[in-house]
Amino acid sequence: MAYDTFTLDEVVQQFNLTLTDAPFCQFLPSVEPETEFLTIFQRWLPLGQKARSEKAKSERLISPILLEIEHLSNEQVKLFSGEEFNVDRDRGLNGFCDFLLSRSTTAYLIQAPVAVIVEAKKGELDLGLGQCIAEMVAAQIFNERAGKPIATVYGSVTSGKVWQFLSLVDKAVTIDSTEYPVTPVQRILGILQWMIQ
Repeated sequence: MAYDTFTLDEVVQQFNLTLTDAPFCQFLPSVEPETEFLTIFQRWLPLGQKARSEKAKSERLISPILLEIEHLSNEQVKLFSGEEFNVDRDRGLNGFCDFLLSRSTTAYLIQAPVAVIVEAKKGELDLGLGQCIAEMVAAQIFNERAGKPIATVYGSVTSGKVWQFLSLVDKAVTIDSTEYPVTPVQRILGILQWMIQ
């Protein structure tokens, strides 16, 4: 197995997780980005919304948002895109992750702690939940092995147009049942910035 083969049911059973459906992002404050970011994002938004492939949506809608989070963190987190993240092949925790936000000290290596996983999906968000949770479990194990565990690993499944957020604490997964539209982007930035702090 690999990350992209996990269904929601499989990941919950294999890793003995509990699953809760509860909003946890709805009252988080928005974050105002740099003016330059808003100018570029507003130019790319119509192109990204018309994009037909996951790759195009990732490049035009998701990457700019995550790069702005890296910038807003004063480079305290690093964005890794399309990286192989092999943590435990025997349990299927291997393969490529669309995006990782890590508190790495360098942009050349994924270092613990990995704080946020973002999985891009072309269609329905539900189909990406199993994969995203498997990647979050891998991040939790990766952090613990490196001696840098964090209390909560966060995740998101997004089509670029809509974002859904998840959290993993020990063996408990919470899926925020609210799907957040990409605009106003300040709200998405606020959620992501809260997750990396």
